[in-house]
Amino acid sequence: MNAPTGRLSDRLTLPQPYLLFLGDTTEPSYAKTAFGLADWAADRCVGEYGAEGCTVTTGLPRLAPAAARAAGARALVIGVANQGGVIGANWVAALVEAMEAGLDIVSGLHVRLGSIPALAAAARRTGQRLIDVRSPPPDIPVANGRKRSGKRLLTVGTDCALGKKYTALALHRAFAERGVAVDFRATGQTGIMIAGAGIPMDAVVSDFEAGAAELLSPDAAADHWDVIEGQGSIFNPAYAAVSLGLLHGSQPDVFVVCHDPSRTVILGMESFALPSVEEVIDLTIRLGSRTNPAIRCGGVSLNTSSLGAGAAEALIGAESRRLGLPVADPIRGGAAFAALVDACLA
Repeated sequence: MNAPTGRLSDRLTLPQPYLLFLGDTTEPSYAKTAFGLADWAADRCVGEYGAEGCTVTTGLPRLAPAAARAAGARALVIGVANQGGVIGANWVAALVEAMEAGLDIVSGLHVRLGSIPALAAAARRTGQRLIDVRSPPPDIPVANGRKRSGKRLLTVGTDCALGKKYTALALHRAFAERGVAVDFRATGQTGIMIAGAGIPMDAVVSDFEAGAAELLSPDAAADHWDVIEGQGSIFNPAYAAVSLGLLHGSQPDVFVVCHDPSRTVILGMESFALPSVEEVIDLTIRLGSRTNPAIRCGGVSLNTSSLGAGAAEALIGAESRRLGLPVADPIRGGAAFAALVDACLA
């Protein structure tokens, strides 16, 4: 996974292995950073740790900071991506405990770790680092809309936190296994922690959003693919801006729609109905064609984690027939996912 520019890779040297911090989370969707690292960087995770009230688990051993440090951990990673990207008041004691145990703190939240007085004081006292991943590079250019060489795939969604990162990572791995020249381009804090480089798109000033996407995925050889991690949803009342800027700047040749069939409303905004897959396909093509008139939908990625194997297989087949497109759950893999990969590369 090559960094898009040298300066991006230079900015990210994260202390590893990690202890994953789950805060007081009770909704698994808000712990997507922890789950992403546990699923895609398990060799760099020694365990998990939660504050009082936490009911979510990644399945990793539950370790206190001192035990995690003894097991080799070098940093506690805040594995929560909550609304607003804030640090809960009842997390602070646990984070201070981690620093006192000899762990740096790594965060992908919007709030800066050093802005919390107790954390800043603990860092000065212990000598441990406070590392904010959600910091875009300086001097991002305004987008120019120029069509770049190479091929690009973008994952888009009917909502947030339903599989855009997992789908992009699975497609990147599948492309590489087929001998395709490919890079995974991370656009969120978890992807950046996995890949070691990227641009946190939701931390970029709106005027420079599309320019950041152009910077993230530069000119490449004609047969080279960039698989770009999507963010938000163009139908989300809160996060559509980042999704549209990423779409225009990425100029995807192919996009894959990610959807959780168990959802009916926007996560955290229950008064808004979830858009249909067809609506997302239609609007993505209409908006995306502004910077790439050849944009097309490669298929659909379904998050069937709430279904048993038989029900998931039946739903995947039914949706593929209904939509006339390849439909698969990348985590389940199989023939359906192979067909999705074929369609994307076609």
